[in-house]
Amino acid sequence: MIKIISILVVVIVLLIGSVFYFKLPLQNFFLGLLSTDSQTTSIEIIPSVSNENIEVIATNLEVPWEIAFLPTKEMLVTLRKGDLLVFNNNNLVKSFPIEGVSSQGEGGLLGIAVHPQFESNNYLYLYYTIQNGQRYENKVERFLYRNEELIKDKLILEDIRGNIYHNAGKIAFGPDGYLYITAGDALDEPLAQNKSVLAGKILRITDEGEIPSDNPYQNEVYSLGHRNPQGLTWDTNGRLWSSEHGQSGVNSGQDELNLISKGANYGWPLARGSQNFPAYESPIVQSGDSVTWAPGDTEYYAGNIFFTGLRGAGIYKYNILGKNLVKYLDNEFGRLRAITLGPDGNFYLTTSNRDGRGSPQEGDDKILKINPKIFFE
Repeated sequence: MIKIISILVVVIVLLIGSVFYFKLPLQNFFLGLLSTDSQTTSIEIIPSVSNENIEVIATNLEVPWEIAFLPTKEMLVTLRKGDLLVFNNNNLVKSFPIEGVSSQGEGGLLGIAVHPQFESNNYLYLYYTIQNGQRYENKVERFLYRNEELIKDKLILEDIRGNIYHNAGKIAFGPDGYLYITAGDALDEPLAQNKSVLAGKILRITDEGEIPSDNPYQNEVYSLGHRNPQGLTWDTNGRLWSSEHGQSGVNSGQDELNLISKGANYGWPLARGSQNFPAYESPIVQSGDSVTWAPGDTEYYAGNIFFTGLRGAGIYKYNILGKNLVKYLDNEFGRLRAITLGPDGNFYLTTSNRDGRGSPQEGDDKILKINPKIFFE
């Protein structure tokens, strides 16, 4: 009996110690122990689609991360190693190396955003990783792109904690005109719950890098408790959605699709998947304990949220009204990263098979042009 009591005491001490390590409320911790994983998502897998609606428009790229389009319909593509590519009519016409990019691990030149008034100001925004001594950091800088020249214009945001992994990196202008930025936890999980640091958050700033007056914590933080969110998109009701990587390692899984609210806490590192914590937001859907999507980019289209899968190696379509999830292109092109709706009404995607985790196929990495109708046949 004494031995059993001693073991229980040790277990309780370890549990309470983990609470203080993660700097989370004690009552929420024990509520989490009683919660169940009740929102594991079942997926319908479409075995194949018509390839006549899929066109490979670029090949032999080295880890492309993001795609954006200019009002002139030129396509911009970031390469994680530090190059910004410009395509015109699917032909590569320019390549700009971005000075200072550190592309170790998952870092590098990541997100790109085109200013909503690009036609009058020529502003592009880039998110990338730098190495400062032994420390990695991420920042957002603004560039001028005009007359086929790219000129560094202004530092917009810095001191976003970085690391070899979990740098997030998606940036996008929302319907409110503000710039939204995803920041990973930089492998320091408790930072996601610290409102005074930028890591493990979704951030919101003005196009000049200033803090909007209605941000919930009087800093750049819009929502917190994120592990590694890599997608942002808005539906026709102006609601913000984000795809997020769940835990990795032996217990890999619990990847999430979240509906983001201002000031909300999404629970990382304590709340994972659909665990029922009253203080934290639960995902709309999540992959469960035994399945890993490793979601990349997101895009809204026709009542659905589309997101790519890296380890999941496919495209996922979540129907907002029907609340069902369907997977397409399952392992047909390997790891998929970016998904962007082009001005011609087609989806543009990138493969990510040369990132050290995939199995490169002939011509990788590629940019794919896909007619969205294949997802509704």
